[in-house]
Amino acid sequence: MERPEPELIRQSWRAVSRSPLEHGTVLFARLFALEPDLLPLFQYNCRQFSSPEDCLSSPEFLDHIRKVMLVIDAAVTNVEDLSSLEEYLASLGRKHRAVGVKLSSFSTVGESLLYMLEKCLGPAFTPATRAAWSQLYRAVVQAMSRGWNSE
Repeated sequence: MERPEPELIRQSWRAVSRSPLEHGTVLFARLFALEPDLLPLFQYNCRQFSSPEDCLSSPEFLDHIRKVMLVIDAAVTNVEDLSSLEEYLASLGRKHRAVGVKLSSFSTVGESLLYMLEKCLGPAFTPATRAAWSQLYRAVVQAMSRGWNSE
């Protein structure tokens, strides 16, 4: 990534990272609205969730949201050197594949991420900011997708 994209990402992330649980919940609510088939992949203690709201309010899922937001934070922190996260992201990809996530679902996750950023940032979510985040997300997915192809 070239300038000014990393600064746009960092600047916008500062606003989001103040309330990670709140904004992460927006991301996942949107994800479940766009791709309801993902809901059954989230089971804790053999418990199936009856609705997205049921899932989004469970303490175990709130922990998952926190972890996702930490991964995004790591990507933002390392935006100019994502290769330092390469093995970690590939491992994360393997874990997602193992629980039944389809690689194609990551485009819906990306849409949900952009939706969350737009809702959080409002008018500050400019076309340039959207483009920068899209570029960062593509790089993260590319690294994670290596986990689908390796053992």
